[in-house]
Amino acid sequence: MRSRLLRQEIIATALKMQSLGLNQGTAGNLSVRCDDHLLITPTGQRYDTMREEDLVELKMDGSVIGPGTPSSEWRIHRDLLASKSDVSVVLHAHPVSATALACLRREIPAFHYMVAVAGGDSIRCAPYARFGTEALSMHALTALSGRRACLLANHGLLSLGTSLANALALAVEVESLSAMYLAALAVGEPHVLSATEMQEVLEAFTTYGRPRSTLRYGGSRPAQ
Repeated sequence: MRSRLLRQEIIATALKMQSLGLNQGTAGNLSVRCDDHLLITPTGQRYDTMREEDLVELKMDGSVIGPGTPSSEWRIHRDLLASKSDVSVVLHAHPVSATALACLRREIPAFHYMVAVAGGDSIRCAPYARFGTEALSMHALTALSGRRACLLANHGLLSLGTSLANALALAVEVESLSAMYLAALAVGEPHVLSATEMQEVLEAFTTYGRPRSTLRYGGSRPAQ
């Protein structure tokens, strides 16, 4: 039952990726941890024709359970899920602005405080390697060290999440930041926040969006 519900959620999220402009045609791919294996979108299939049974079950050793051929980027998904126990979802997309920056091989620096949403003071751009290769997966792992999103040179973006919803939300945020950064670059080189300023933001983000009842306030009552 859990596998069936996950399949439905994966397809719904893949369709949202397309409607939000993160992907087009058969671009991009999506995976979710499912017990001791993962579910991943198939290779070369349009999201609007995808059915539950088209999603592919993949063991952590890379072998396929049942029919179907997984996305050509299955190594990235498998390696990230195997190395990051706190990650349940890997989303890969080719949105216009983020991909434009990736083609320039530029990381996104701390030109805006929301860069911290990806977990650090920059959104790195992994070096280029051909799609589907082990080399690309290794580059992605390095770029995502201490991060929840990165660009892939001449390719697109990756975002990680604990759920399909937050991996998708992060991808949307990275694409928005990419568009802002490109707009700023069209006028000049934007000012970049200092390491100290970004550390303050990262610390503030530890409580951002959390209900007050879940927070600790240093032994005193929370402000009313």
